[in-house]
Amino acid sequence: MAEENVAVSGRMLTKPLVLVTLISAFGSSVQYGYNAFLVTYPAEHIQSFFNATYRFRNVISIDRNVLWFQWGLTVSFFPLGGLCGTLMVGPVVDSIGRKKTLLANNLLALIAAALVVSSKPMRSHEILICSRLFVGICAGVAFSVVPMYLAEIAPQNLRGALCTVADLFITFGSLMAEVIGFHEVLGSEEGWPVLLSLTGLPALVQLLLLPFFPESPRYLLIQRKQEEEARKAFKKLRGLEDVEREMEELRQEGLLEKVEKDMDVLKILHYPTLRWHLVSVIILMGGQQLSGINAAQHYAKQIYLSSGVSRMTIWYISLALSLFLMVITTLVISIVESSGRRILLLTGFSICSISCIFLTMSLELQKNIPALSYLSASFLTIFLIGYATGPGPVPSVLVAEFFLQSSRSTAFVIAGGTHWLCKLLITVTYLHVEADLEPYSFLLFWPFSIATVFYVFKIIPETKDRSFLETRKLMSLHQGQQS
Repeated sequence: MAEENVAVSGRMLTKPLVLVTLISAFGSSVQYGYNAFLVTYPAEHIQSFFNATYRFRNVISIDRNVLWFQWGLTVSFFPLGGLCGTLMVGPVVDSIGRKKTLLANNLLALIAAALVVSSKPMRSHEILICSRLFVGICAGVAFSVVPMYLAEIAPQNLRGALCTVADLFITFGSLMAEVIGFHEVLGSEEGWPVLLSLTGLPALVQLLLLPFFPESPRYLLIQRKQEEEARKAFKKLRGLEDVEREMEELRQEGLLEKVEKDMDVLKILHYPTLRWHLVSVIILMGGQQLSGINAAQHYAKQIYLSSGVSRMTIWYISLALSLFLMVITTLVISIVESSGRRILLLTGFSICSISCIFLTMSLELQKNIPALSYLSASFLTIFLIGYATGPGPVPSVLVAEFFLQSSRSTAFVIAGGTHWLCKLLITVTYLHVEADLEPYSFLLFWPFSIATVFYVFKIIPETKDRSFLETRKLMSLHQGQQS
């Protein structure tokens, strides 16, 4: 059994645990990162397809306003689908389990890929737009279920690290989209249907491999009362025969959370003991999206162009930056258990808030001093580093840790709903606001980052290396002292 274990800083990872983490994150989290901005790479060719479809049906070319409406639907249906997907998570994961939810989600991803492939031969832009809704639903499910599943199968001292792997693979998905979406690869008129349909590849890999790994033992024991199945799952994940300590911990959690059974969204909102837990989740997820990350991603290309580099060079810069952000996230994975969650959140949100101010100043000044475009690019990079340090990966870890088993899925519905609703609102409104405010639009996000810093400092306790029961008691005690 010893050969199946890998020592990491004095802690133990087993091969089954590593494999199920990688398969879960690759098969599901990658889909979110890959599809988030994918349509922007072949945007010109997709809009030409809309025009050709319209001309085939109506003889005349499409009106510009109609074209922009169809394009707006194509872009906004992804976060709308994400919102729909996350709202479905609660009842589904509690009825069929975490693993089966991911497998069912993969089937939907394959359907979405098939729709993309068929849209061009069938000359139907409606099918393409519908596929964006489906991939959004897949991303919404993955955003909530992957960290939930990983948190429940992870040992206590590795929970934060394994949960953060999901965010690493979201970044990896974005990198894949940048590489494959380049015009010389698949971002061309002939290649864009293949580009959009590749979302089915990680789904297929997970669909084939994940069935060989166990369901969450916490789900099996606490929610399904299948003690022997839970014991088998623990033995496989831990590589040990004696798993009674963790089994007893689950039994204690099951006894203490009886009052939280069948906790849906309406019930949890009216449950006094969990009220501050929910407020914390909403503030963390809202702060994540309102930190300015969407504005930074929107401005990135414009900032690099203003520095005088070619479009090919910008592509290489974007790839290098994505790789660098993956390195930062990997670093977060390695230190989240030693440094703790609070310091990463405080550091990340502080960097984002300060960078917003300096980035706004440099963007405004570079109108008169073009050489300052390099300074703007530097502040943008610092902002993205800050986001990757805390606001990006850590909130999902805390959502999993703040709640006990039967209320965790509902908490992820609320967390995911906040995430996707904010993303949808920003997607729909930001371009209109940016047209009026230009670089000053960054200042709209500064108050949210600062407010999140103060909230984390005042309210959020440190949860590293604590059981779910210990975290629940600590959260209640900490918030009671602050009130």
